[in-house]
Amino acid sequence: MTNNDILRRLRYALNLDNGGTLRLFGLGGHSLSHGDLDLLLKKDEEPGFVDCPDILLLAFLDGLVASRRGPRDQGTAEPEELNNNLVLRKVRIALELKDADMLRILEAGGMKASKSELSALFRNPSHRNYMPCRDQLLRRFLAGLAAISREEL
Repeated sequence: MTNNDILRRLRYALNLDNGGTLRLFGLGGHSLSHGDLDLLLKKDEEPGFVDCPDILLLAFLDGLVASRRGPRDQGTAEPEELNNNLVLRKVRIALELKDADMLRILEAGGMKASKSELSALFRNPSHRNYMPCRDQLLRRFLAGLAAISREEL
């Protein structure tokens, strides 16, 4: 999945308007204009499409965590390499999702997973039971999140 696709899907699932999305970028340490956001939200084939760099998606996710859980302690945070596992982890932290919630969201997105498969996604990459999060799993998770959050509105 592209960063732009992840951003669009999260924005839809969380029912964010442009102002709310820009606020999350600001909380994550990057301010954007409305015009810049519009370019990031365009589909790949639309004229004016701009790729969302990893640093901007990380800023959005960090802003999401900060808005829901409060600002991070001023400890030394190492820069993180963006991957699907990190996106899943940050959404889980921001929304305070438990294992049962994650499994319910995946099921709403049309995918069954066991608790052990789920825990493998959140392990350290050097752990022998670590499992990389594939695009299909992240796509199904975001679809399930959108379905569940739209039901609750």
